[in-house]
Amino acid sequence: MAELFTTITEDDANHTLAAVVRALVGGSWSEARDLCSSGRVTVDGATARDDAMRVRVGQTVGVDPHARRKPEGAIEPDAILFVDADVIVVRKPAGVLTCPYEDGDRGTLVDRVRSHLRRTTKGRDPMVGVVQRLDKDTSGVLVFARSMRGKRSLEEQLRAHTVLRRYEAIVNGTVRGEATIRSLIVQDRGDGLRGSWGSKPWHRGDPPATAKDAITHVRALEPLRGATLVGCRLETGRQHQIRIHLSEAGHPLVGEQVYVRDYAGPRIEASRPMLHARELGFEHPETHRPMRWEDPPPPDFAALLASLRPR
Repeated sequence: MAELFTTITEDDANHTLAAVVRALVGGSWSEARDLCSSGRVTVDGATARDDAMRVRVGQTVGVDPHARRKPEGAIEPDAILFVDADVIVVRKPAGVLTCPYEDGDRGTLVDRVRSHLRRTTKGRDPMVGVVQRLDKDTSGVLVFARSMRGKRSLEEQLRAHTVLRRYEAIVNGTVRGEATIRSLIVQDRGDGLRGSWGSKPWHRGDPPATAKDAITHVRALEPLRGATLVGCRLETGRQHQIRIHLSEAGHPLVGEQVYVRDYAGPRIEASRPMLHARELGFEHPETHRPMRWEDPPPPDFAALLASLRPR
């Protein structure tokens, strides 16, 4: 039996994950719970072990009954896209923190990568240097450093804006053509949220010294029903930069729950902000050879995209 998928509808909302798994594959309750605990169930592309969790409308649940049992905290075998002595490039699922945000955060992508490397380096504690981050609910490809040489090189390339970072996003409304969005992002735009200086009527005078230059290149890729698939290329990498820029341009991400206060148009609901890091490219720290990886969107993104295409 191949991997099975289902997208949660209003009729299924608030059911337990075990109930969804049982309806999808049949069998007993204990078998459904075992599929969850053994790591063979995903929600929006991320392994989900809590059989009692309540599912939400728009989430995509996947079950692979014949997959191998996965040790808890392990990274998916096919999530390692490249590894050598200087860098490791991985595929991040939605729903997983890149690195700890608060004390007590466990099961982050850093933890999983370090655990994987520890098994391959005979117990030695490997270096996993964070040089870029993706939001918890953002999926896609990113790189960690495995040596100080790798960390210094990647940080220098990021500062020089030579790292290729291309995202795909599903946004509310109609976007046409191409545009470059450039702004100065501040920690608090005056209402408790990050945002661009000058985006609010109460912004007066020069921006604060802490404002950070942010540049996003946006291109419409495909018109959808009530939405648009867009490509975003980053020059800078400020926290929430794409989400902020798209929202301030009048096209918040489908599934956005934070940067939507000023958006009055019709909104398409989704289980997470529909943002995926599709492409990553950089110069290898030692060989200086250009390297590039591309990762297609996960099942929840692809399913929503298909549902919004004109019939």
